[in-house]
Order: sequence, then structure tokens, then C-alpha cells
Amino acid sequence: MTLTLDAQEFIRRFLLHVLPDGFMRVRHFGFSANGAKKQALAQCRKLLKLDPALPQIPVESAKDLLLRITGVDLSRCPSCRKGTMIVVGDLPPTSSPSRWDSS
Repeated sequence: MTLTLDAQEFIRRFLLHVLPDGFMRVRHFGFSANGAKKQALAQCRKLLKLDPALPQIPVESAKDLLLRITGVDLSRCPSCRKGTMIVVGDLPPTSSPSRWDSS
């Protein structure tokens, strides 16, 4: 959707987003403020009758996650589904643009 505005209305709407001198834009406040986030979140969890300690998220590889969610085993051969794929080596990351980049 396109809206055509006269210059005065455009400037009025634009200046609604400008803060006056001396003010700071605050991104996080309340229980998600950086200063006391751990204590505040623990208090929130306590008030919600949850364990105040943050739950530990298990570390899971992308391969294991895909197997658990979709049932696709990346270690199986994609053609016969019986053989096991073995990683022979990894290609190093390149910092320069590809030779075949057409841009």
C-alpha cells in the first residue's frame, strides 16, 4: 500500500519518532533489563510456581536434532539407505568471493 503525504504531514509523522534532548531510547526494562535480569527472572519463575533455577538446555547436534524431529538419519547413504556415510574431510571456509561469482 502506498500513501501520498504532503511535506508537512510527512515531517510531522517523522518527528514523532525523534526523542527530545536528554531522553534515551530504552530497549529493555522491567524484568528483562540487563542490570538484574537473573534475579528478576528467578523471581518471575518463583511467582509462577516454577523452579527458580533456569532449566539447562541439552546440547544436541544438528544431525541428532534432525534425526529426532524428522527421522532422517544423515549418516545413512541417501541412495541405498543402508550404508553408512563417513566424513572424510571438511572444506575450509573461504574469505574471498568465489571465482564463479557472477556479480
